[in-house]
Amino acid sequence: MSEGTAPATGDAAAIADEAARERLCYLRGSIDNLDAALVHLLAERFKCTQQVGELKARHSLPPADPAREAAQIARLRTLAEDARLDPAFAEKFLNFIIDEVVRHHRAIADRTLEEPGGPAGG
Repeated sequence: MSEGTAPATGDAAAIADEAARERLCYLRGSIDNLDAALVHLLAERFKCTQQVGELKARHSLPPADPAREAAQIARLRTLAEDARLDPAFAEKFLNFIIDEVVRHHRAIADRTLEEPGGPAGG
């Protein structure tokens, strides 16, 4: 194809397809980076909640705190709305995380009860 001439229909489609493939590859790379960041953020979050669970267990506090959970859900819904993210999705996501955290806190509490010198062990 010489400069100044229109590409044949097949050539234009190939050019458009290549541009679309490049854009798709770029966007997927961005998604991959964001997924990695999410995993690292969740890992940091769980390091903090692990410490909360240990503190709760040492002081015989319940693994779940429904008032705190409700406040966090309301807060996250507001953040989601501000970020133009579906608040129902954000709530489902946080509930999934909360369920996992409470499961961990229960396991920590059970382990602490079994330890020598733990609340029930001495």
